[in-house]
Amino acid sequence: MTDTRFHEMSDGRRIAFRLVQGSGPTLVFLPGYMSDMSGGKATAIFENAKAKERGCLLLDYSGCGESSGDFADGTLSRWREEVLTLIEGYVEGPVLVTGSSMGGWLMLLVGEALEDRLAGIIGIASAPDFTWWGYSEEQRAQLACGEVVLEDNPYGPEPTPTHPGFFTDAEAQYRLVDESPIDAPIRLIHGQRDADVPWEVSLKLSAALRSDDVQVTLIKDGDHRLSRESDIAQLLAVVDSFY
Repeated sequence: MTDTRFHEMSDGRRIAFRLVQGSGPTLVFLPGYMSDMSGGKATAIFENAKAKERGCLLLDYSGCGESSGDFADGTLSRWREEVLTLIEGYVEGPVLVTGSSMGGWLMLLVGEALEDRLAGIIGIASAPDFTWWGYSEEQRAQLACGEVVLEDNPYGPEPTPTHPGFFTDAEAQYRLVDESPIDAPIRLIHGQRDADVPWEVSLKLSAALRSDDVQVTLIKDGDHRLSRESDIAQLLAVVDSFY
C-alpha cells in the first residue's frame, strides 16, 4: 500500500493518511468507531482504486491508528474537521464519501459540508444517531453526568469505551430526526444479521435523506463487518457504479 503520510493540524495533531491520485471522483473512506485505515474494507477499496487509476484517500482519525492524540478527546465534530482539512488540502474535484458503521454517521456530516463537491455517498452498516438508539436510558444518564460507559467488545479483549465528550457532541449531530439536506446519489449496504447496528437503521436513513436517488441493499446473511470476500465484491461493485 502507498506509504503513510501525515498532516499536522493547527493545534499539532498529526493525522495519518494514504492518498492515491487518479481520475473520477476521489473516494474518501471513513472507518468506524475505534477503527482505522488498515481494515479489510479500506484496504480493498484503496487497492481497487489504484488498480483502476482512480483517486482514493484513507485516514486515521486522531486518537486512532497511526494518528496522534487521545481517543478520549475524539468527537464527530473533531473528526469531521480532520476529514474536511485533508480533502481541502489534498483532493481536487468531486468527492465520493464512503463510511462504515460510525463512519456512516460521519459521512453525512462531511457530505453536507462538501455541498457541490459531493459526487455521492456509500454507507456500509451505517450507524447515524447511535448514541440515541444504541444506549439504554441508564447509559445515557451516565454519559450526561460525565461518566465513561464501557461495553463488551466482540472484536477484541478490551471493552469499548464511550466518552462523555463524544456523547455531548453527538447529541447535536442527529441526522435521523429531520430531513438530511443531501441531494447526491446515495447507496446504503446493510447485513440483516448485523448484531451491532439494526438493518432498519439504513431504511430510516433512506427515509430521512432529501435525495431521491437512494438505494438500499440488504444482505440477508451479512453481519456488521461485511468483510467476507462476497461482501467486499458487492461493495466494490457499488463503488464501480459511480465511475
